[in-house]
Amino acid sequence: MRSQAIKKVVIVGGGTAGWITASLLAKVLGKVIDITLIESSKIGTIGVGEATIPPIIAFNNALGINEKEFIRATQATIKLGIQFENWGRMGDSYMHAFGDIGKNFPFCEFHHFWVKTRRMGMQSDFWDFSLNFQAAKQNKFQAIAGIKGTNLPGIQYAYHFDASLYAKFLSEYSRSSGVELIDGIVEKVNLNSEDGFVDSIQVDSGETIAGDLFIDCTGLKSLLIEQTLNTGFDDWSHWLPCNRAVAVQSENGKFLSPYTRSIAHEAGWQWQIPLQHRTGNGLVFSDMHLSDEQAIEKLLANIEGQTLTDPKVIPYRTGKRRKQWNRNVIAIGLSAGFFEPLESTNIHLIQTAAIRLLKLFPHNGITESEVTEYNQQTQSEYERIRDFVILHYKQTERNDSDFWRQCHRMDVPESLSQRMALFKSTGKVFRTQDELFTEVAWKQVLIGQGAIPEDYHPMADTLSEQQLKDLLSSLKTLIGRTVEAMPTHESFLDSLQ
Repeated sequence: MRSQAIKKVVIVGGGTAGWITASLLAKVLGKVIDITLIESSKIGTIGVGEATIPPIIAFNNALGINEKEFIRATQATIKLGIQFENWGRMGDSYMHAFGDIGKNFPFCEFHHFWVKTRRMGMQSDFWDFSLNFQAAKQNKFQAIAGIKGTNLPGIQYAYHFDASLYAKFLSEYSRSSGVELIDGIVEKVNLNSEDGFVDSIQVDSGETIAGDLFIDCTGLKSLLIEQTLNTGFDDWSHWLPCNRAVAVQSENGKFLSPYTRSIAHEAGWQWQIPLQHRTGNGLVFSDMHLSDEQAIEKLLANIEGQTLTDPKVIPYRTGKRRKQWNRNVIAIGLSAGFFEPLESTNIHLIQTAAIRLLKLFPHNGITESEVTEYNQQTQSEYERIRDFVILHYKQTERNDSDFWRQCHRMDVPESLSQRMALFKSTGKVFRTQDELFTEVAWKQVLIGQGAIPEDYHPMADTLSEQQLKDLLSSLKTLIGRTVEAMPTHESFLDSLQ
């Protein structure tokens, strides 16, 4: 495609996407490439969410970030999972808790034994056997690798944090690592007349910034990848009908709960994310079923503390660019695609895109094979996350509104339909290669929203009724004792001050 060696990378746009990308490039390749980031102090950012998932810990560790400093700098709290309310039916509640549930056996996972005990009339909740869930509901937290005296895994966690403070934190990190910051508004994108590659960016000061590789972190505006290169967009709104969100910040409630809340309403859902200094609130909805004014009214009526900001409405389309890498432009963040923050995937997708770029970095020029591989990997990642998010809407028994009846009736991708059918009939679920969401994540959403398997693995029959009772009883006892010994979430945060 172009044999010119990549010596200078220009990142257009700051925010979470820009500074995550800059920090990782600087950490790994800062000695062999020059990195410039263009960001305007006059333009605010939308932000891609304030809740994360466990892989962020490995990402921060790769940068050498001290966890205590990070938590203090970003006003972070701990996240042990996401509590879903009213999704399967009105009044229902379950948690997509991080970490394992129960005790898995070779060739057979714990939930098969649990399903058999239900058939036998033994009453228990699937989340009785989740360490993360039990800690979350008791507002406890301790970073333990395993349950003492056993081979059972410990706590898995992520964070809630102020996304703007995280971007600031990584900005300071990146600039100390040699990233050049140019404060300016992009006025012109200069293309090469022969191959259509981007040659340079002109900002409002008149300065022109040339580069070999350009990273589009301009958010939903998609200045380079779409406005300039007309890459195209795969719209998934026929599967994910919510297309607007309204967000507002408020004072904290009584407790700093170590989990996110996702509360379904008649035309979408509401989030509550507790930080140390405030709570993030938002309402995701379909404008075919709810007006902006109704959404704002509904959100403000369901906030515990006093509001700190005015409600802000954010329109969006769910989907992805047809190519995330086009010519010498790579889109990262909202410019590449968007998922509603139901499973806190948008920051994760920034991190995986930056990592993918590093693995496929075009050292001595951009090749078609590298571009194709990058785009294929990205498409696969997006489609698997897409299916998991659609599952929440499809697997519902709600029929109290046109919105939920539409979700229940809609056709879904064959890849999702097959998974749902397999689990419902056999209790089996499989993770595809390196996809983000694990089997236990799929099981929690399916079971939590009413898909109890009709069968179980035959290995569950190898344990007698008494052995099954003993297994469940011992697991509950071990988890209960472990949680009881943990400090509170607030105590943990206080210890970092």
